[in-house]
Amino acid sequence: MTTTRIAREAGTSVGSLYRYFPDRDAIVSALALRFLDAFEDLMDEVVAAASRERWDDPAAVLLDAFVARWRAEPGYRALWLGRHLTPPLLDADRENNRILADGIRRILVAQGHADDGEDTARRCLVAVLCADAVLHEAFRIDPDGDPRLLEDATVLLRSYLATFAPTSAPHPDDPSAPLPTRTTR
Repeated sequence: MTTTRIAREAGTSVGSLYRYFPDRDAIVSALALRFLDAFEDLMDEVVAAASRERWDDPAAVLLDAFVARWRAEPGYRALWLGRHLTPPLLDADRENNRILADGIRRILVAQGHADDGEDTARRCLVAVLCADAVLHEAFRIDPDGDPRLLEDATVLLRSYLATFAPTSAPHPDDPSAPLPTRTTR
């Protein structure tokens, strides 16, 4: 990835790029932060949906939403799976994972599958870190995400989330429902 190639793909001159970005790393940082913001926005949308509706399989809903975003953003894959990440961008990715974990915590609480506490917050971070690693590998293997790894990621997340303690304030639609362990999507 060079500034010449970026300018060509953007349909502009290298000089125009340098008016807004001092170097290639600044361009990469801007793109990465844009992608991280988009994932945070997606999580906000999913959390809002979780508060309005009951899901039979929260793990599949979550992974399907994020897989769709990976598929829709080839630039994200190229950036995150390449060698372009600086230490500040890796820090931003870690913070993004914490934000996504908090979104999952809010979803599980809203769906009545977990208590809202430190233990749930930590376990949601573990779920995000595991799913993130498998998603990276799935999209490294196949630009659309290796189907077997994506299915395994769903099973992994579903199994892990099933171990969460049910909330003391269950979802009003189904007060006694445990987290489902459906094996197909």
